[in-house]
Formats: sequence, structure tokens, C-alpha cells
Amino acid sequence: MNSALSMRRIAVYCGSADGNHPAYRAAAVALGIAIAKAGLGVVYGGANVGLMGAVADAALAAGGEVIGVLPGILAGREIAHQGLTRLETVETMHQRKARMVHLADAFLILPGGYGTLDELLEIITWSQLRLHAKPCILINTLGYWDGLLAFLDSTVEEGFLKPENRALLQVAPDAGTAVRRAVAHFGAVSGS
Repeated sequence: MNSALSMRRIAVYCGSADGNHPAYRAAAVALGIAIAKAGLGVVYGGANVGLMGAVADAALAAGGEVIGVLPGILAGREIAHQGLTRLETVETMHQRKARMVHLADAFLILPGGYGTLDELLEIITWSQLRLHAKPCILINTLGYWDGLLAFLDSTVEEGFLKPENRALLQVAPDAGTAVRRAVAHFGAVSGS
């Protein structure tokens, strides 16, 4: 694998629950494996539960680097993953998000709840504001994100979101496609 790619990391935003369908956990496992096999590292929220734990465990089992960033308030709840390449503890949720952005070269988003939506909307807003040019890719397992995507399309129709900014949020049907798109972006950036 290209040594430049081995230094790249993918931030994964996802739920601390497994969801009600086994396909969600399977997508998280597939994502962890795909990132590691591409020679990339994982940056995520540092927990050992739900889809978060599944991504981390799968990437580690496939030989990948996994960096967790966990606020101290959550570390005390016994959800901190103790088997990571590195676990960073920060004071606040805001510091967690900022640190993950700093460490990551792309953002892939699996199903999740409020926390995942918060991270997704913040990172895509930062892209819209040109604070970063890193790819943001939803992984639409079982059509999980269809309602959100329809809503975002309606914001374009109603004049609150420009079409070019709506296009900043990419959608992939599965983990492998999402990772390939991120790698293609890295190649395009390296070649320019």
C-alpha cells in the first residue's frame, strides 16, 4: 500500500447502540475491516459499545490503527475501549469533535442517533463554510438515511441550501464503496 495512504485516517461517526437490525452492526464491522485493509487508520469516539465498538474491534482485528477520542465524562461510565492503538481523553464533547476533525482526513457516517446527527451536521457545515475540504460520506445501510436525505433535498427546493452545498454530503450504499471514495479523494488531492 502507498505509504502516503498509510498515514491517512478516517473519522467514523456512528451510534453507541447496535440498532434493531443485524445489518447495522454488519456494516460497522465491514467498515472497520475495509478501512484497515486500505491501510488507513480509524478515528472514532472511543467507546467499546454499539456500532462504535464494532468498527473499532473489526479494524483492530484486521491489523488497523484505531484512535479513540473520549470525553472524561463518558470515560467514567466504563464505556472506554481499553484495547485501542491509542485512547485520548479530553474534557468536553466540543474538544472531542475538534480533536477528531484534526486527526481525520475524511468522515464516514454510519447509522446513529442525536450524537451522530450532531457530528454529521457540524462537519458538513464546516465543509460548506470551507473550513475543510475533506469528504463527508453517509453509509446508507438499509436506507437508514433516506428520511434525512429527503429533508435535505427539500431544503434545496425551499431555497435554504444551495445545490452545490447539498452535494458536499455524499452517499454510499455500503462500507466498501465509502472507503473507495475516500481513497479516490486522497489520490485526487495528492495528484493536484
